[in-house]
Amino acid sequence: MTYTGVLTKMKTQNGQPVQYFLNFETDFINVNQLLGKRISLQFLKYECLNCGLDKKIFRQGYCYDCFYDVPQAADWIIKPELSKAHLGQEDRDLEYEKKMQLQQHIVYLANSSSVKVGVTRKSQVPTRWIDQGAHEAIAIVEVPNRYLAGITEVALKDQVSDKTNWRAMLKNDIKDEDLVDWRDKLLPLVPDEAKEYVLEQQAETHLEFPVQQYPEKPKSLNLVKDGAYTGTLVGIKGQYLIFEDQTVFNVRSNEGLYVALELGVTA
Repeated sequence: MTYTGVLTKMKTQNGQPVQYFLNFETDFINVNQLLGKRISLQFLKYECLNCGLDKKIFRQGYCYDCFYDVPQAADWIIKPELSKAHLGQEDRDLEYEKKMQLQQHIVYLANSSSVKVGVTRKSQVPTRWIDQGAHEAIAIVEVPNRYLAGITEVALKDQVSDKTNWRAMLKNDIKDEDLVDWRDKLLPLVPDEAKEYVLEQQAETHLEFPVQQYPEKPKSLNLVKDGAYTGTLVGIKGQYLIFEDQTVFNVRSNEGLYVALELGVTA
């Protein structure tokens, strides 16, 4: 059976383990059900997530022109401290920016390879942690806009990273950390503007991923370069598909690729 569609970030549902879904235009595939099976991925063309044209993807699923035009790819997405909607100042689309920035945001600590600090909209908890492959996380500050979350993250990342080591995360090479203890050590660094929003007595969230076999030396699949790949799926973690031969495929970093997914492939 073959499914075709444009890749977007896998949908997730928290459970024991996390459930993953590929959302194509006419099909909704539970990726967990493919574990232990041989599948084939083939690159067919590009399809920009904004204009829908077959133009080379530049970043985040968008072609070059759309990346520098759409509000979904503005700098404040990656650097929330640059948010300006709370001041009524437009970056690319003030209506969209108010909708996204002027809502509850969480500053959190997560452990995917080591302790990191991050920002997400409250509505994206625990989705954000799942996408990062974090096996544990804790919310430490809840603020009313993205700007306050951003300046809090900046203040804390002098002490903890804001990046995930994807290789260590996929190898499950993780260090057991006490996130409550880390929170207590970092709270004095929270900026004065955000101190009233500190969350007290928050418990850690623990996540379980559907992985049968972790790769010892993960090698990243470049589907555009290789054209096609066939392998046995043995795990899903973060936004990565993990295959038996230690090949890994980051679905999110390949958004905007129109692919064919074939199931029941024989050796």
